[in-house]
Amino acid sequence: MLLSPLFDAVLAGLAGLLMGSFLNVVIYRLPKMMERQWAAECAELGSPATEGADLNGKEATQKVTQEAAPFNLLVPRSRCQQCGHQIAWYENVPLLSYVFLRAKCSACKTPISLRYPLVELATGALFFFCAWRWGWTATTLAWCGFSAAIVSLAMIDWDTTLLPDDITLPLLWAGLLAAALNWTNVPLSVSVWGAVGGYLSLWLIYWAFKLLTGREGMGYGDFKLFAALGAWFGWPALVPIILMASVIGAIVGIAMKFTSGLREGGYVPFGPFLAGAGLTAMLFGASSILRLVGL
Repeated sequence: MLLSPLFDAVLAGLAGLLMGSFLNVVIYRLPKMMERQWAAECAELGSPATEGADLNGKEATQKVTQEAAPFNLLVPRSRCQQCGHQIAWYENVPLLSYVFLRAKCSACKTPISLRYPLVELATGALFFFCAWRWGWTATTLAWCGFSAAIVSLAMIDWDTTLLPDDITLPLLWAGLLAAALNWTNVPLSVSVWGAVGGYLSLWLIYWAFKLLTGREGMGYGDFKLFAALGAWFGWPALVPIILMASVIGAIVGIAMKFTSGLREGGYVPFGPFLAGAGLTAMLFGASSILRLVGL
């Protein structure tokens, strides 16, 4: 029936809105969880964490103790970062709560960032697309998971210049598994070589740049993300993806330079552009990227 695919896609889109709400938690909390872990490890070694490097070992230990309260993706409940108001369930309904609250905290009236509903909307739209294109299949489930991971990585990297192994490595293995189960129409051998080629290509560029300039041009997380994209799309997609990411990244970097939007150090994280190219490949196919850039 004609309405059945649309109904399925709408249900997937609603699930995507809920997932987008959870991704907002992941984007905010996962980097802080990593910082806490690093601080705890430094304290155990008797050295201060990189943040607040003037602390001695005792002070660092005290700081870790103060931050020892449970903090993960589920605990504590979401609160306003300005006044500490605990967010009720009806204040956390995707999209609707943002509208009904008029984009402000109900307690202190601090503005709520537009990014929260945009992440929810983007994730919902991606889930809708996957279900519309592939129906209720394992392929849809795989690409929905891919979309959620990519959105999280793009936003975390933009905020913190970190691409957490907790997301990149499962994404890599999931791409290989999806190929092995024939969920992505990418032969397993093509997926494996895509992962190998994605990692090694950026690894070689990293070391070539470092040897020539003495500086690091990117982080190891970029290698892992590109390897994951290679696993999902296969080695033939590597050139289109890296080409699109590089072109768009250069354009955005130049624009930010002229508008004084570059952060300290004058760099732009590369992960969001890799992520954007990966989503483009999912939506339109890797070959379409070459047409988009005029090749």
